[in-house]
Formats: sequence, C-alpha cells, structure tokens
Amino acid sequence: MADDADLVAQIDALGAKLGAARDSIAARFIGQRRVVDLTLSALVCGGHAVLIGLPGLGKTRLVDALSTVMGLQGNRIQFTPDLMPADILGSEVLETAADGSRAFRFIEGPVFCQLLMADEINRASPRTQSALLQAMQEKEVTIAGQHRPLGVPFHVLATQNPLEQEGTYPLPEAQLDRFLVQIDVPYPDRQTEKDILIATTGTEDAQVKPVFSAGELLAAQALLRRMPVGEHILEMILDLVRACRPDDATAPDVIRQNVSWGPGPRAAQALMLTVRASALLDGRLVPSAEDVRNMAVPVLEHRMALSFAARARGEDVQSIINEVAGQITRVTAAA
Repeated sequence: MADDADLVAQIDALGAKLGAARDSIAARFIGQRRVVDLTLSALVCGGHAVLIGLPGLGKTRLVDALSTVMGLQGNRIQFTPDLMPADILGSEVLETAADGSRAFRFIEGPVFCQLLMADEINRASPRTQSALLQAMQEKEVTIAGQHRPLGVPFHVLATQNPLEQEGTYPLPEAQLDRFLVQIDVPYPDRQTEKDILIATTGTEDAQVKPVFSAGELLAAQALLRRMPVGEHILEMILDLVRACRPDDATAPDVIRQNVSWGPGPRAAQALMLTVRASALLDGRLVPSAEDVRNMAVPVLEHRMALSFAARARGEDVQSIINEVAGQITRVTAAA
C-alpha cells in the first residue's frame, strides 16, 4: 500500500509539473492548448512528433519554447532541397598535424543533441530525410562503420508544410511510423489571434522559463510507464488498431472500402503511452476510453493511407478514424 501511495504522489507531482510547463510555453506560443498538450505528450512519452501546418502558424516558435522549458540542448536544421545526409549526421575530415602526419577526425553534425528541430522536413529529398531513420529508432547513428550514440534523451520535433504546397516531398512510410504523433496546427481563432497581435507587436517579447531538466524528463518518462492501464482500455486499444487494418477480420466496412494500408504494432504502443500522458495532463491517474478517442487521430492518422478511389471521393482519414473509434467506444461501454 505504501508503494501504491508513493506512486500516486509521484504521478500527481508529475502532472503538476507538466501543468507548469504548459503555462510557461503559453507565454510564447499563445492559445492552441491541444497542440501544446500533444507536443508535451510526445516528449514525456519519450517519442518524436511531426507538426503539420501552413507557414507562419508558430510551429518553430513552439519547438524553440519546448527546448527551453524541458531543459534540453537543442539544434535546428532547416531542410532544403540541396541538404545532404552529411549536413545532418556529420562527416570525417582528413587533417594534417604539425609533424606532417595525417588522420581522420569526425566532426559531429547537428543531430548530436537532445532535441532536434527538423524544420520543414519535407522540403528535403527522400535521401536526406532517410538520414534520420536510424537516429529516430535507435538513438544512435552509424558513420564510417562506427556506432555513435546521440544525446540522452533524444527527440525529433519536425515541422512539415502541407503536401499541396510546391517543393515538398512526402515522407517515407517507414519514417512517418517513427513519429509517435502527428500534430495538425490549425489557424488560431479570432480571440487567440488578437492575443498574439498584442503580445508580439510590442517592445518586449515574452520569455519562457525552464521547468524540467534532462534528468527530470528521463525520470518522468520512466514514471509514465508505471501508470496503470485498465484491461478494458488495453483491449480497446487493440480493437481500434486492428480495426483500422483493411485486411483484418474485424475491420468495419468504412475501413475496407477506403483504406489501402493501416497501422502496425507501433501504433498500439504509441496509444498505450499517449493515453497515459493524456490522462496525466488532464489531472487523472488512470486513462479512460475518452483518452483513447482523443489520441486516436494524432497516433493513427499518419500511419494510414486512403485508397485512390477514397481520395477521389474526397474522403477524410480523420473522419474515418473518429468513426471507427466511436464504434469501438460504444461497444466497450456496452460490454
């Protein structure tokens, strides 16, 4: 019982600290609370996130604020069509010493950090995008046959322009699957935009304050995995992920008729983690069915693809996910 009480106290303290982090970020990234919560969730779950939205919506500003608030050493890469993998990972150079001897020296690229901001990641070619595949999955890179560990913790927060814009390259499915969540950044509402105007056109720019350190974030990630998840929530996550695969026996007609391929096991893992973070940010100790519904689109959207016919009909993957999640929630509630 003492261990349980201690766990509850630790989870409560972490929830309060995340609330303080959210408030600190709000000083520079005004409004858009769901966007902030999803980004915080990705970090406290130990994962990566891709933020999708039109230029000028504050995505870069948000990532910069997160780096300070979470106490992480951050680097930024501006992805462009001429960017090469070595510009991200680093390279070996041949140096000549004073005595005339020569030796190779490795010069680290910007990926050697704790929080990497990959700005406009889909403006680089697929070859360059793939330079992050090993880094995002294994937290290390292999260069000239040597394994080189990255920062601890290591997170990638990427921003992406809508694919409809000129000069963009779709991210490979393997790389999209490595992002824990996809976060859509919409236009702010009228009141939020008014607040942004007032806050950003004066003589002073608001500053954020550190709330976490790197060590505290690692401890938070370990604590999150100790949060209990009910058996019915576990079954609901499995039902939802499997129902989104068009070749699965449990897939509903809306999936079979509109989806080309669905999410793999990483999606279920991501839901198990993010529903805990969702509950934590809402001040609760145990995730609920509503948390599964709230996290369904951010976790599944980038792990599914509509068929050509569905795209031609104007179908929307978010609406399909919400429909399936609603069906499974009702079945779980009835059971």
